[in-house]
Amino acid sequence: MTIVAEPGAVVVADDENYSYLEWGPVFAGAATAAAISFVLSTFGGAIGLAVSSTSPTWRDSSPTLLALTGLYMVIVAIVAFGVGGYLSGRMRTPAEGSEHELEFRDGSHGLLAWAIAVIIAALMASGLAQSLARIGTSPAAGPNSASQSTVGEAAIAYDLDRLFRAERRPDTVNLTYARSEAARILLTSSSRTGVTADDRGYLGRLVANATGLAPPDAERRVDTIITQTQDAIRKARRTAVILAFMAGAAALVGAVVAWFAACAGGEHRDGRTTPANWWATREERPGIDLGRP
Repeated sequence: MTIVAEPGAVVVADDENYSYLEWGPVFAGAATAAAISFVLSTFGGAIGLAVSSTSPTWRDSSPTLLALTGLYMVIVAIVAFGVGGYLSGRMRTPAEGSEHELEFRDGSHGLLAWAIAVIIAALMASGLAQSLARIGTSPAAGPNSASQSTVGEAAIAYDLDRLFRAERRPDTVNLTYARSEAARILLTSSSRTGVTADDRGYLGRLVANATGLAPPDAERRVDTIITQTQDAIRKARRTAVILAFMAGAAALVGAVVAWFAACAGGEHRDGRTTPANWWATREERPGIDLGRP
């Protein structure tokens, strides 16, 4: 049976009707954490759009901005998973058990809420990435349309503009296909072998035909653009690695925060004040008596 203690005391669930894992508090905490994370990330994106460069390349990526972005990710994780973990622990039904056992049950609920919230965020990010990819590769206007492009071509669009810049262009040139072909060649500059001599010579002839430049001038332009593309790809790769590492670190911080926040919620639910520390000596702290009379 269920024991109802004095006002303000803990209400302990009957073992026969008690489930070790309660999905209601877990999903409530996960939904709350995902919602708070989305709102705070939206604010962060708005701030980032205001302070970041509008350059279409990665040449203006700021180390300070990357550091601030990583710090903001950690803050968002602490706030979102702290609230979500606290709710999952506070809403869980009290039960009998030692202080260690109760802390583990509360922390497990917070950790599960964190895991579900991370999965929700990953699904949202994956859907957004796929939508952006479809926008960038729309074939609606046919194979020779200027709207058809690739993600790689979009990343080095400014370099392609400079590569095929011309005052007067021959009317017979299919610039759309030429840009796509040049983009595929330029993207090989980030490989171990780089742009081969054959590709470099072909790209020079392609630029000469599309712009009307003399072959020596076209070759010099190609060499310059290849160097700039290598630099842009290197910066883009470095930025992506740093942001991915920061996102992973923020997620791990969120897991720890969710665990201890859920433990704090359980402490408050049971009428205690501070979560128990596993590294502290239990005899030094007053325990909680949840046994039946």
